[in-house]
Amino acid sequence: MNTAVTGMGPVKAVIFDMDGLLLNTEGIYTEVTQMIAERYGKVFDWSIKQNTIGLGANDLSTYIVETLGLPLTPAEFMEARAPLMAERFPHAQAMAGAEALVRHLKAHNIPIAVGTSSSRGHFAMKTTLHEEWFALFDTIVTADDPEVGAAKPAPDIFLVAAKRLGVEPKDCLVFEDSPFGVTAAKAAGMFAIAVPDAAMAPERYHHADDRLQSLLGFDPAQWGLPAHLV
Repeated sequence: MNTAVTGMGPVKAVIFDMDGLLLNTEGIYTEVTQMIAERYGKVFDWSIKQNTIGLGANDLSTYIVETLGLPLTPAEFMEARAPLMAERFPHAQAMAGAEALVRHLKAHNIPIAVGTSSSRGHFAMKTTLHEEWFALFDTIVTADDPEVGAAKPAPDIFLVAAKRLGVEPKDCLVFEDSPFGVTAAKAAGMFAIAVPDAAMAPERYHHADDRLQSLLGFDPAQWGLPAHLV
């Protein structure tokens, strides 16, 4: 259920996470990791998955290798999953309400950005079916951007996005699906709305300013942004 928010904002810019928020890619990560785990008789399930959502590639790989006890280095794990992900990422579908919200904000000249823990190469693969509306973003900040010192939960990605949009962090609203992403947004001094996986425990988003079941439930006017046409 959505939490009630009043008197927040107004905000001047919106920054979107990508995986699990704009694009339905988390299932791909789950499938690929399960495939690799099974090679070594291990089980990758939700109890582990929930602690990886939103992490950068290095932190994620290290956590999975150590938690599952895989006979691989984090680098070897990333090498093993690379061809499996490259096969699947180009087929990623949009999350409900994502494209419509992006187009709405762009049509009203609201500065918008993507701030993702993905690499630039993975970003290109994931957006294969969505190049038209991803081209509407004013800037795209990936984890391997030369200006980004650390991936989420560090605030770097969002701070770089705000700088490139020309908007103060305090005037930015971030959409995130992961607790780590919300942590990064709050560390950056921004507002954060969580749009989590339904299986995630609500208390993991205690630091979010609001929580929605999907982007379809977002009311722009509540944040001082142009309202949807009825």
